[in-house]
Amino acid sequence: MAKSKDVRVTIILECTSCVRNGVNKESTGISRYITQKNRHNTPSRLELKKFCPYCYKHTIHREIKK
Repeated sequence: MAKSKDVRVTIILECTSCVRNGVNKESTGISRYITQKNRHNTPSRLELKKFCPYCYKHTIHREIKK
């Protein structure tokens, strides 16, 4: 049988302010979250506002390629 494409896929969300500013000297990395999305409902890149422990505030996290 042919393998069908999964409707629900696992994605990685990465903090935009950590990436844009580079990593601050006092922070140790870049915030990343792993979640799932439905490919049929949201075909474009996902953006969510989540807490970044390195920036110590809520920032926009965007979907990145694996």
